[in-house]
Amino acid sequence: MSTQFLGKTLSGPFTIPSGIVTCSAPIIQAFFDQVPEVGVLTTKSIGPDPRAGYREPVLAQYSPGNFVNAVGLTNPGAAASAEMLAALEVPEDRFLLVSIFGGSVQEYVDVAKALAPHADGLELNLSCPHAKGLGMAMGQDPDLVREIVSAVKAAVDIPVVPKLTPNCPNIGEIARAAAEGGADAICAINTVGPGSYLSHGKPVLSNGMGGMSGKGVLPIATRCIAEIRDAVDLPIIGCGGVSCADDVRALEVAGASIFGIGSALVGMSTDDIADYFRVLSQDMEHGSNRSEDLVRYDIDMRFSPVTLVENQRVCEDICVLTFDRKVNVQAGEFVFLWIPGLGEKPFSALTDDPFSLAVIDVGEFTHALMDLEPGTEAFVRGPHGIPVDPPEDAKIMLVAGGTGLAAVYQIARDFGDAELFVGARSAERLYFQQEVERIATVHTATDDGSYGYHGLVTEMLRERLQELSAEELSRVWFYNCGPEPMVHAADAVQREFCEPRQIHNSVDYWTKCGVGICGACNAPDGRRLCVDGPFMSAAG
Repeated sequence: MSTQFLGKTLSGPFTIPSGIVTCSAPIIQAFFDQVPEVGVLTTKSIGPDPRAGYREPVLAQYSPGNFVNAVGLTNPGAAASAEMLAALEVPEDRFLLVSIFGGSVQEYVDVAKALAPHADGLELNLSCPHAKGLGMAMGQDPDLVREIVSAVKAAVDIPVVPKLTPNCPNIGEIARAAAEGGADAICAINTVGPGSYLSHGKPVLSNGMGGMSGKGVLPIATRCIAEIRDAVDLPIIGCGGVSCADDVRALEVAGASIFGIGSALVGMSTDDIADYFRVLSQDMEHGSNRSEDLVRYDIDMRFSPVTLVENQRVCEDICVLTFDRKVNVQAGEFVFLWIPGLGEKPFSALTDDPFSLAVIDVGEFTHALMDLEPGTEAFVRGPHGIPVDPPEDAKIMLVAGGTGLAAVYQIARDFGDAELFVGARSAERLYFQQEVERIATVHTATDDGSYGYHGLVTEMLRERLQELSAEELSRVWFYNCGPEPMVHAADAVQREFCEPRQIHNSVDYWTKCGVGICGACNAPDGRRLCVDGPFMSAAG
């Protein structure tokens, strides 16, 4: 489905709204390479300086297909973003729309100048509903919208596309102000609200309030786009509540020509998204509506209460937390632990019955867990991720460092015929040794030689692989989990003896939403740990 947009002939009429999925250069490149139906690639909003955003939770589901989020305009800043965008290979039939924001007219101009050399167009975020003093706070004032658009247009020589908020009394008036400032197109709408969502009587989002998105906002998006079409004669990128071809047709009738799809992608792997857009394009060509069947309305983000019964300190910065009940999690999946007021983080369950976690003190949340008192109530959501599925005749070899042991223990327990290679800096940092020795052949290495093999776990692994016959090596199925350097080192050793398809890696990337939307957990090849993994094939 080729389409015309701002001087380019594009491979497809779809985009993914800013801040959803395509939030890093590797993910954007993966979409350029694998999803041609997405003709407009929209980046995450980029500001003048690095911005950490809000602590997790950043996304909550208040009903199937409907969400509230407050990420907080997380981004690495204009300078770092320019370097990342410069490395992209943009096909001729795609349009790279770089979203920007600022706290003043001059900041918009400065960011625009820094990023324009790497963009086909600039989206001006005038609509974020939850970042104080930014986005919507500016986009509700027609005079300020006109001034920002005019200033950016004067500073760059590429198209400028203001993104408007539905949270204003007259969006047509805002669109006219944008057009008077020189806008080349309009994007509408951003999320509605802000709103809040409670679970077990407690606000889920760390920010308390967030923008509402998903199926329920489609009628608002349709009305706003129609009002914009009545007000100005500019191309419109329509987004808000779209999940299927019938929704796209509704926005097309209202006046849009490019169609953004965001929340409908929750829970989809990269392959799932590629299939979804392929089917959606076929729907648009043939008048069908099969794409709706591919949307993951079954994703469950509800929280279940658990109570801490034991906090066992392993060493100064490692503890094992044991809770009062079972969680349903398969080998390879992960869960989130939420403590209201403190935040949430993803963990592999060390054991599922009773539910237990291994924790290493690496930040504010995990530091607080070190001294968590028995009797503390917490909440769990999940499981998330894809369960592992080794061949029936596989000889399983597991390599773990740090809390990676939790991710591989259940694999050894559930599939058998396993050898486990555990690495630690010293003996005092080892945990759960007796339990794993009951279910697998365990090889332990410590950097200082205080327990087991004296040296790196990868050196011990190589020596073991050298002992295997070609037939045995052909049946090996590797699962590696731990810090990124260790996982890469294990992968390199394993490639000396086996094919990449036999190797599966789970790196401790930063996972925030757990359902594939925020893009924080992207691997260098653009796959997202939470929906394409956590154990991802080294063969790609």
